[in-house]
Amino acid sequence: MKKIASSTVRVGLVQTACLADPKKNLALTLNRVEQAAKQGAKIICTQELFRSQYFCQSEDHEHFRLAESIPGPSTDAFCKIAKKHKAVIIASLFERRAAGLYHNTAAIIDADGSLMGIYRKMHIPDDPLYYEKFYFTPGDLGFKAWQTRYAKIGVLICWDQWYPEGARLTAMQGAEILFYPTAIGWHPGEKAKYGARQHGAWETVQRAHAVANGCYVCVPNRIGLEQIKGVGGDGIEFWGQSFVAGTSGEILCKASADKEEILIQDLDLSNVDTTRTHWPFLRDRRIDAYGNLTKRFVD
Repeated sequence: MKKIASSTVRVGLVQTACLADPKKNLALTLNRVEQAAKQGAKIICTQELFRSQYFCQSEDHEHFRLAESIPGPSTDAFCKIAKKHKAVIIASLFERRAAGLYHNTAAIIDADGSLMGIYRKMHIPDDPLYYEKFYFTPGDLGFKAWQTRYAKIGVLICWDQWYPEGARLTAMQGAEILFYPTAIGWHPGEKAKYGARQHGAWETVQRAHAVANGCYVCVPNRIGLEQIKGVGGDGIEFWGQSFVAGTSGEILCKASADKEEILIQDLDLSNVDTTRTHWPFLRDRRIDAYGNLTKRFVD
């Protein structure tokens, strides 16, 4: 393996299909994370809610049994791998905070195996087959950035990716890389008519976050057709296509739509400073004129 420059960090994104058995999903993802580490990845991110199939296709109280505490068994397992390989790991989990209080949460583990902190998904969708408001309390920790051993990173989750405010507020804290663990796909019956447009919008808005903030954007997504028992219908066909965007929004690497993959990419962090200096969007922001952003709508 070639030696990389000191300003360069190798990232790894894990893209898999999910089974009905959470234990098997956890074992698979732990294995893939370790494989990424063995390939030299120093910051590794899982896809959203990797321990289960996407249960939010229906409102079913039984699914709350999938939740776990943080710290808990899953974070303990990832902490061991992080310490062993001196790698930063971002693990997306269904958090049981207390009885009746649940979050869609990402655990951020530093390269010494310590749990640095958590990010709780701020924007919670409620769409056909994406009934997340039934399960998840909106995040109450705000948007955050963490100085890990290898880079200052920000973590947001799936539906957050449609909101430029979240990316901006995270980048304003110095984040050099934004990670978006994701579970998104097509309704099979709509794919022919809307599929290309939907995927194009999803990719474009996140590449725009890279452009507007002069940072890298990393997005791991799941694959596979998931039809949840008892729900009926055609399920969701997750579109995969995990990707890494550069500081000018360019696609640096991209996974397939239907194969399990470990996406590996070297990121030169010096490009963040260079891009932000040549395209000084942070400098030119009119912070005196943005007060209405805190309002729902301006009549």
